[in-house]
Amino acid sequence: MSGFLLHFVAAALGTVAFALIFDVPAKYFPLCALIGGSGFFLSEYLATLDLSVTEATFFATALVMLTSRFAAVFMRCPVTVFLVAGIIPLVPGAGIYWTAYYLVMGDTSLALSNGFAAIRAAVAIVLGIVLVFELPNKLFLIAGRRGGK
Repeated sequence: MSGFLLHFVAAALGTVAFALIFDVPAKYFPLCALIGGSGFFLSEYLATLDLSVTEATFFATALVMLTSRFAAVFMRCPVTVFLVAGIIPLVPGAGIYWTAYYLVMGDTSLALSNGFAAIRAAVAIVLGIVLVFELPNKLFLIAGRRGGK
């Protein structure tokens, strides 16, 4: 379990680093870290349960989007403050890198394999965001009544 904890911390720190780059106010860093770390943790955990990377990415993205919407209502700020930084650990950057690498090296079959995996993960991210984004705002107003500023 310590491997999962280390991955959670690394994803949380990476999320905060991107939040800093995206000029997110520092008061939102703890929630950004929690959202990004928990999304990556869920993705890693679901992968150990024999779900495909695409399925794990979809469910983790749905969690990131769901928690981002609650955090946005709670903190009374735009959902993108949490979503953009929180989704970074799930982006298939390594898959895109290896696709380009194998293309340059002339290994078309590995490039196609990595490219399709990266596209599937990207589509899973989009579908996870859209699914939760379409939920009515009334579901998230409970958080707004209990906290925020």
